[in-house]
Amino acid sequence: MAERALRGGARAAQPALVNGAVGVVVAPRGKLLMVLAFTIANGKIVEIDAVADPERLGRLDLAVLDD
Repeated sequence: MAERALRGGARAAQPALVNGAVGVVVAPRGKLLMVLAFTIANGKIVEIDAVADPERLGRLDLAVLDD
């Protein structure tokens, strides 16, 4: 599933808040496919959690950020 999201290109990716933290929502044609949640420490990304499981996606608190 993640490979399919990556083939969709950056056009489908938008910055978002994922459970209140910085992340990215991948939603080609408006269909939520994957979320990237970042863990930041000392101003650097130290972990990236890629979530594509529909059940887990449904439990996330998401807010897409405007440009």
